[in-house]
Amino acid sequence: MSRKILVTSALPNANGPIHLGHMLEHIQTDIWVRFQRMRGNDVYYVCADDTHGTATMIRAEEEGLSPEALIDQMRVDHLTDFSGFGIVYDNYHTTHSEENRHFSELIYERLKARELIFTEEVEQLYDPEKELFLADRFVVGECPRCDEPDQYGDNCEKCSATYNATELKNPRSAYTGAVPELRSSEHYFFDLPQYTEFLREWTRSDAVQAEVTNKLSEWLDDGLRAWDISRDAPYFGFVIPGSQDKYFYVWMDAPIGYMASFQNYCDRTDNVSFDEFWTSTSDHEVHHFIGKDIINFHALFWPAVLRGADFRTPTRIHTHGFVTINGTKMSKSRGTFIMASDYLNHLNPEYLRYYYAAKLNGSSDDIDINLADFVQRVNSDLVGKVINIASRCAGFIVKQFDGKLANETHDESLWQEIIASSDTIADLYEIDDTSKAVREITRLADLANQYIATHEPWNLVKDQSSRNHLHLVCSQAINMYRALVIYLKPILPEVAEKSEAFLNVSPLTWADLHSPLFGHKITKFKAIMQRMEGKVVNKLVSPHGDQASTTPEQDAKQTDQTGSGQGEFINIDDFSKVALKVAKIVDAELVEGADKLLRLTVDLGDHQRNIFSGIRAAYEPQALIGKLTVVVANLAPRKMRFGVSEGMVLAAGPGGEDIFLLSPDDGATPGMDVT
Repeated sequence: MSRKILVTSALPNANGPIHLGHMLEHIQTDIWVRFQRMRGNDVYYVCADDTHGTATMIRAEEEGLSPEALIDQMRVDHLTDFSGFGIVYDNYHTTHSEENRHFSELIYERLKARELIFTEEVEQLYDPEKELFLADRFVVGECPRCDEPDQYGDNCEKCSATYNATELKNPRSAYTGAVPELRSSEHYFFDLPQYTEFLREWTRSDAVQAEVTNKLSEWLDDGLRAWDISRDAPYFGFVIPGSQDKYFYVWMDAPIGYMASFQNYCDRTDNVSFDEFWTSTSDHEVHHFIGKDIINFHALFWPAVLRGADFRTPTRIHTHGFVTINGTKMSKSRGTFIMASDYLNHLNPEYLRYYYAAKLNGSSDDIDINLADFVQRVNSDLVGKVINIASRCAGFIVKQFDGKLANETHDESLWQEIIASSDTIADLYEIDDTSKAVREITRLADLANQYIATHEPWNLVKDQSSRNHLHLVCSQAINMYRALVIYLKPILPEVAEKSEAFLNVSPLTWADLHSPLFGHKITKFKAIMQRMEGKVVNKLVSPHGDQASTTPEQDAKQTDQTGSGQGEFINIDDFSKVALKVAKIVDAELVEGADKLLRLTVDLGDHQRNIFSGIRAAYEPQALIGKLTVVVANLAPRKMRFGVSEGMVLAAGPGGEDIFLLSPDDGATPGMDVT
């Protein structure tokens, strides 16, 4: 029986554009949603822009717009960025909606009827220059616990302490820099401490990850305080019923936006009911994906409010960490605060979807985008291992067998090993550990490539008596590729769609793993994904192409490293970046219009590459086939007028006819590292 699942991502703030930090969460959510749908479950994925608060009001004022005009504009921009990364929502709404007003007032009235709402005079920080009370996030100062400077008025990023803005040392307004004044005002509170025991039990269930439970226990053990759910005018939001100048605090109505967006979707469709998911007795599932910086709102305030208002609590809150670039926080000065739109202008979005998936492990650990590793992982795993399987074998099927696959499996034990991983990979997707899922998929891709390298279809095609063997080997390779695409489809929807067209099949589901394609006709293989170029990534993090100026000391050091008549020296760190691997030459041919070049197809054990090499004077093409050579495996592809060369062949000797390669008898194997 299929599961009924409602899924949400945290609501992006309407005050600014989407950056790669936002994309981590929405990519993670989208992967989980796509996986669940491939398993046959009924899934609804909703989100919205978080629009209310003083920040929206101030931003609109600065841009000469009404708040409504600003949030309408930002919603279009956000959806454009998300869709560019393949994120598909059933509904993307706004918290400034009638649905959200309805549920905010309904929940408030239910809490009030249960005597869970009370008022109290509070002292707040007030900006005398801006003439408004300051929201916690717009007061900065020194943490009252650890003295860390430049911390916001609600929690410390260094020690994770939570506090009131009035507790900050040396506070100042984030708007004007003015020293804020303390002023008294009546506020509305939700009596959160009444739900301490409920929350203690709820947070120790499967609703949150173990490390999140530990963090929440600190707050619970420290004693919960009543939660201020109101803000003073001027404020952009919903007026609290029964008041004239008090507004719901943005963190009161923002999570209610999940309900509002889903109600908006239900109102436009006939196949799903709001009450089926949100009544306190619902047996359907509700899953929230959030960042670890907002777990207190989602795992303490939100379930308590829902409980008090007689709505169901979330089935699970999936918490992730922050995104860093090369080990540090995203930084505008370093060019690493990367906006989603800037990324899309330079790189394939599925590169990032894959890399995030390869890093996410189901915990709230931070995710680091190491740019060198990013390029290497995509090129090696995706292009070099997975897609390479199809590119190596599809041509033989199309040219030799009119595109028709064989009617049986060649290596049944290998095929069973490929599909036997389906439950393991599915379990890993379920718990958000896509890192282990990707490692398992990569292991299976290695097995497939080893199978191809063992049977050498490029040699089988030369022998008419091996025709049936060729057909079986290449057909099994295509079926193994199809299985890998199924495993990767939640992560790489565009690769999957192109692969489905190549395979000439309907959209693949998880159940298709157990039905290999026998006697099926595929189409001609077309490039599915290009290799990533490091220089493009560098351009992304330095969008203006600025080169850092060197100091006189650095200039002198560079001059000192240049030897007379020897060119420029490199140090051991530079040399260690060069990846040398043994490669087997599987094909060689003359290059028309070139006197010195040969076009070589080399096998590095897990994939093949084309390399142009200037050794024509020393070898006839056919004499090279079967020989081993050493190649620079991480040299950036070079576009030549004859085509693209994907590496460099290293051959020793004085030149002419005396250029030495390796023989297979020398004990080297394709893919072996040369150290």
